[in-house]
Amino acid sequence: MTIHPVTITGEPVLHRRAAVVEQFDDQLKELVADMYETMDAAHGVGLAAPQIGVGLRLYTYHFANDDGVPERGVVVNPSITLGKVSGAEPDPDEEVEGCLSVPGLSYPLKRAEWARVQGFDEHGSPLDFEATGWFARVMQHEYDHLDGKLYIDRLNDRWGKRARKHIRNAGWGTAGQTWMPGVDPDPFGH
Repeated sequence: MTIHPVTITGEPVLHRRAAVVEQFDDQLKELVADMYETMDAAHGVGLAAPQIGVGLRLYTYHFANDDGVPERGVVVNPSITLGKVSGAEPDPDEEVEGCLSVPGLSYPLKRAEWARVQGFDEHGSPLDFEATGWFARVMQHEYDHLDGKLYIDRLNDRWGKRARKHIRNAGWGTAGQTWMPGVDPDPFGH
């Protein structure tokens, strides 16, 4: 297993739709193992393949939940069905998200409280489960990565403006920028 550098916003693979996984083979299993290793080293609750520079439709997660879903897993070629997203302002204390590809920053964002996730595991076996609360948030966040969206792309005007300013001040937004979990300082202070 190998820990990979995490790409930072501005890297092209983060901003385009990822390709469908076509082969459920040893190479995919190795990629999944590397993603778990990288996610763990970064103290993440999820990691999408584009975040390590691989433009394929899969993500790993590690999140305890009340939905009867194993707390650690991978979803390959997912589809997601969402409940309604409230039009209310996001709560800056209760609905704050961060992202390993926008290291160290966190902003409030409304998400659906329910999601149905369908896809496959790394062996090609079908998955079909429901996620609620924060687990649903994790599923939506990681799924967005596969469509070339970061959570900051979904922020309302107030928070989006702040995020763009932070990104500009950090010098991000261009290709070639990464951070290395386990080597570079943890941007979220874990």
